[in-house]
Amino acid sequence: MKTLSVLSGLGLFTLFSEIFGFKKLVRPLLILGLLATLVLSFFDWNTNEILFHGMWQTSRYSVLFSSLLILVTLIWFLLFPSFFSNENNKVDLAALTVFALTGAICMVSFNNMIMLFLGIEILSISMYILAGSNKADLSSNESALKYFLMGAFATGFLLFGIALVYGFTGSFELSAIAQKLTTGANSPMLTVGILLLVIAMAFKVSAAPFHFWAPDVYQGAPTPVTALMSTVVKTAAFAAFFRLCNNALLPLRANWTETLVIISGLTILVGNIAAVVQSNIKRMLAYSSIAHAGYMLLAVITLNVNAMFIYATAYSIASLSAFSILLIISSSTGDETISGFRGLARKSPLLAVVTFVALISLAGIPPAAGFFAKYYLFSAVLSEGHIGLVLIAVVGSLIGVYYYFRPVMALFSSPDDKIIETTPALTKVLLIILSLLTLALGIAPAGLSGLMI
Repeated sequence: MKTLSVLSGLGLFTLFSEIFGFKKLVRPLLILGLLATLVLSFFDWNTNEILFHGMWQTSRYSVLFSSLLILVTLIWFLLFPSFFSNENNKVDLAALTVFALTGAICMVSFNNMIMLFLGIEILSISMYILAGSNKADLSSNESALKYFLMGAFATGFLLFGIALVYGFTGSFELSAIAQKLTTGANSPMLTVGILLLVIAMAFKVSAAPFHFWAPDVYQGAPTPVTALMSTVVKTAAFAAFFRLCNNALLPLRANWTETLVIISGLTILVGNIAAVVQSNIKRMLAYSSIAHAGYMLLAVITLNVNAMFIYATAYSIASLSAFSILLIISSSTGDETISGFRGLARKSPLLAVVTFVALISLAGIPPAAGFFAKYYLFSAVLSEGHIGLVLIAVVGSLIGVYYYFRPVMALFSSPDDKIIETTPALTKVLLIILSLLTLALGIAPAGLSGLMI
C-alpha cells in the first residue's frame, strides 16, 4: 500500500515538475524517491493485509517481487542517463517509466481480476509510448504501433477470459474463484475462460506461439526501453501469471499444467533456434528473451516461487548489463550487430569483461548466477516428473551457449578502427557491481535460495 501511494505520488510529481519549473531536479529526486520506496516496501513484509475492498493483497510474495522491480528500475535509471538527455521530453519519459513501474507493482499485488487488468493496462500503455519515444526513428514508430496493436488484441482475450470466469464463479476475487473451483464444478464456459486467460498472459510474457511481436518491438524500440521490457515488464508479467495460477486456478492445476508444458517446450525451442541465425544483437537478445520466458514458465508449472524469483533476479541483472554494453557500443559505432563487439577486449577490457560475465550468465554457464538459476529451476521440474520437458530445456540451453558465444568470440578477435567513446564513471561502477553480483550469486547462491516465502 505504501509502495503504491509513493510511486503514484512520484509519477504525478514528475508530471507537474515542468509546470512549476524544476524539471532539472526530476532525475535525482526520482532516484531518491525510488530508494525511499524500496525501503518502505519492506515495512509490509509480514503484514499480509487485503486492502481496497479485496482488490489488493500485501504479502511476502508481493513485497519480494515489488522490491525486485523497484531495484531494477532504480538501476535502470542510473545506467541509462542518456535516455533523458532531451530537455523537451525527459519529464514525460521519466513519468511514463514511473507509471509503468506502478502498473507492474499492481500486477504482483493483485487479489482481484479487475486489479490485474488495471495493472496490465497501466504498464502496457506506458510501454507503448516509451517504445515509440524516438519519434525521428521509423523503427521506433513501427515498434510502438506493432506493440500497441498486438497488445490491444491480447487485452481483448484477457477481458473476455475474465468475463467468462466471472460468469461461472460469480466473483473477481482470487480466493472466491478458487473456492468455487474446489467444488469440482466445471463447464465449457470456464474452460474457454481459463484458456483465454492463459493466451493473454502468454502474450504478455512473449511465450510461443504468441511471441511474434517481441523481436520487432525489441529491435525497433530505443535500447533503454528494450532493457526495461526485458526486465521489469517480463518479471511483472510472470509474477502476475504465477499469482493467477497459484491463487485462483490451483484447483484445476492438472488441466492447465498440460497446456503450459506444451507452451514452455515450444517457447524454449523456438526462442533458442531462432536466436542462432540472428546477427543483430538486439534481435538475438529478443529471441533469447523468448527462450528465457520458456524457462520461467517452468516455475509456473511447478508453482515454485523461489525458483521464479531466483531466475527473474539472475536474468534481470544480466540483461541490464548486456543492454547497457550494447547501448555504449551502438552509440559509439552505430553498429548493433555482432561485428560491433570485435576487438572490445583490446579497446575496453572492462566492458569486455562485463559483456563476458553477462553473456555466460544468460547462457547458464558456471560460476555465473544464471547457472544456479537454471539448476534450481530444472531440479524443481525434475522433482515434478516432467523429464521430457527438462531434456528440452537442457537442449535449449546447449543451443543458447552457441549463439551467446558468438559475441564472446568477437570480443577477442582482431579490433577494427571503430572507437568506443569514454564510458561515464557512474556507469562503469554500476556495471562492475552488476558483474560482481552476478558472480557472487552464482558462487554463493545461499543468499537467494535461503529467502523462502
